[in-house]
Amino acid sequence: MNFDIRLPIGAMFVLFGLLLVGFGLVSGPEIYQRSLGLNVNLWWGAVLFAFGVVSLGLAVRARRLHGERRRAVE
Repeated sequence: MNFDIRLPIGAMFVLFGLLLVGFGLVSGPEIYQRSLGLNVNLWWGAVLFAFGVVSLGLAVRARRLHGERRRAVE
C-alpha cells in the first residue's frame, strides 16, 4: 500500500495557511488591537503554510526514495 498520510495532511495545512494569509492581508489593522497590533492571521498562516510545504516535501521525497529502492530490487 502506497498511502502516505503526509500528503493529505500537508495539503490541508497548505490550504489553511493560504486562507489565513489571505485573510491577514485583506483585513484591517483595527481588528488586531487586542493582539498588540500584531497580524496574527498573517503570521500563523505563514507558519501553517510552511509546515504544509515541509510535510508535502517529505512525502514526495519518501515516494521517490521508495520508488528508487523498488527499482533497484527488481
